[in-house]
Amino acid sequence: MFIRNTWYVAAWDHEVTKEGLFTRTIIGEPVLMYRKQDGEIVAMQDRCCHRGAPLSVGRREGDCVRCMYHGLKFDDAGQCVEAPAQKRIPIQAKVRTYPIVQRHRWIWVWMGDPAKADESLIPDTQWLDHPDWRSLDGYIHYDVNYLLICDNLLDFSHLPFVHPTTLGGGADYAASQPKVDRIDNGVRITRWALDIDPPPFAAAVKEWGGKVDRWNIYNFTIPALLLMDSGMAPTGQGAEQGNREGAIEFRGCQAITPETETSTHYFFAHPHNFSIDKPDVTRTIHDAVVAAFDEDRDIITAQQNSLALAPDFKMVAFGIDAALNQFRWAVSKRLAEEAAELATEDAAKTPAATSSVAPAAVPATEKA
Repeated sequence: MFIRNTWYVAAWDHEVTKEGLFTRTIIGEPVLMYRKQDGEIVAMQDRCCHRGAPLSVGRREGDCVRCMYHGLKFDDAGQCVEAPAQKRIPIQAKVRTYPIVQRHRWIWVWMGDPAKADESLIPDTQWLDHPDWRSLDGYIHYDVNYLLICDNLLDFSHLPFVHPTTLGGGADYAASQPKVDRIDNGVRITRWALDIDPPPFAAAVKEWGGKVDRWNIYNFTIPALLLMDSGMAPTGQGAEQGNREGAIEFRGCQAITPETETSTHYFFAHPHNFSIDKPDVTRTIHDAVVAAFDEDRDIITAQQNSLALAPDFKMVAFGIDAALNQFRWAVSKRLAEEAAELATEDAAKTPAATSSVAPAAVPATEKA
């Protein structure tokens, strides 16, 4: 089950063009995306209403799409406007469309009730295209359930063990205790590790001459979005109190979008605000992040395969699981709320049943 009434990252801006057709499955639904000639993005179900063939193997005709099975042509609202040899096109010959918005280089799609698609709910990811920050685009496909990736991102104590040569920071980092706060639609995690060795990726872009104070402060919100203020400064200068002189800073943007129950899209960038005129520094940071995320994928995929062999396996809870437990609780709460709303809407659409037949008597053996 997936939350439907929320914005999901569906693509990077460059993936959807004026010339072609782009498809990606989001929470189990194939979504076709393309740009009209004026640059506006269209998103519709990638399935012809006639015989279910994917429209993504069709062709563009201006701002319309033609299915290349039986030739039906759909406009940007999903309505069939042409059907060969048909004098009359059924009014129900229509493909579902989705609210879609491009903002700060990410393309967001709303998979639920279009009437509830409030653009003000799209999180702020301004660092992806801000002139004072630099990053490269990242995407990884996982063959795992998206919540296992969320678990990984909600507990950074794994860094020294999964990422010893990339993002790791030694056992001292794992021993630092995060502060976990519940927010409206997820959790906020604050983690400081003081007087530790700089991790390898930071040592590669700056000569520190000693130890550092490192922070990771981030919101992890529904549906599965991590926005992080992170960095490090020379130890002892008061970074924890706000003095970031001589620090290197990042604004991590990571979006986990479920594809199916057992596969996930992972969009990410790691913007930095130093050496922004040096592309080699940006590339070094990006490559280190990609290498680390590949390490995450290896261990999480192994975990998924292990769990698939033991569907009744019960995980043993530890104190370090506080953030991931709270986030999973928030997801479960939203799923329950959506299910209740849907049940109420369905009940309102169904006329009350009436009958003149008296209820059958309950046999004596079944009476309370």
